[in-house]
Amino acid sequence: MNKITSFTLIAAAAVALAGCGSSDKASEAAQADNVEMPAEEAVSSIDESAAPVADATGTATDPAAAASDAAASASTSAATAAKAAEEATRAAEKKM
Repeated sequence: MNKITSFTLIAAAAVALAGCGSSDKASEAAQADNVEMPAEEAVSSIDESAAPVADATGTATDPAAAASDAAASASTSAATAAKAAEEATRAAEKKM
């Protein structure tokens, strides 16, 4: 019983000492700086060279035609991959 009493007194003393300590307000130092800026300042710093320019080669195509070509290419690639997978499966089955 004596050990419990002494432990309780030591714990109470530690809490009392911790409560008496001074501290600066950490919330004041932790506030973020104001990073907002007016829209005119944000846009005015853009370089003119960063603006998009027209295609110099003149090879731009119709977006629908480009999408159709991409779909055809993907379909061909998928068919080739499926054929290769079938051949690999057959070869693996022969080895078994």
